[in-house]
Amino acid sequence: MVKIGVLALQGAIREHVGAIEAVGADAIIVKRVEQLEELDGLVLPGGESTTMRRLIDRYGMMEALREFAAVGKPMFGTCAGLILLAREVIDQATPHIGVMNVVVERNSFGRQVDSFEMALSLKNIGENFPAVFIRAPHIVAAGPNVEVLAEHEGRIVLAREGPFLGCSFHPELTDDTRIMAYFVKMVRQSVLTTLAKP
Repeated sequence: MVKIGVLALQGAIREHVGAIEAVGADAIIVKRVEQLEELDGLVLPGGESTTMRRLIDRYGMMEALREFAAVGKPMFGTCAGLILLAREVIDQATPHIGVMNVVVERNSFGRQVDSFEMALSLKNIGENFPAVFIRAPHIVAAGPNVEVLAEHEGRIVLAREGPFLGCSFHPELTDDTRIMAYFVKMVRQSVLTTLAKP
């Protein structure tokens, strides 16, 4: 069984753990750098990106997170997690982890009171996915190797680049586990590829 961590500094940690377990993977709550070594994949949950960065720095995790990405282990960022993955964030001088070739704008869909739910068509995943948007970012621009998996009103809200999956909305807040199942499949394929290397 593959082991998928949930970075447990802030955000919907319990909901992500439930979604991972619901699709047949082992969920690990990650609070320490050394836990990353035992993982096959990692989820960066939603929350507040500035606060999450502050906590990542406080616990000395940034270098380890970048190393995790550098060896090609899959990472899935939802909402604030997408902001952490992005190579560029509008109105921000430097990126956070900065491994996904996308430009992201924060709070693209309004304030907390403007939260909404929308049924989306997801490429390679399925139709009528109940996407919950809460102070959501969106992908303004995507590099040539980034595959756009979903858009809403012309804005990119789900995309993949190799081992990295970024999502504007909160799939963990619904009972629909198709996006998490897609990520777990990415992780399993990554593990098989690693095992096949001489």
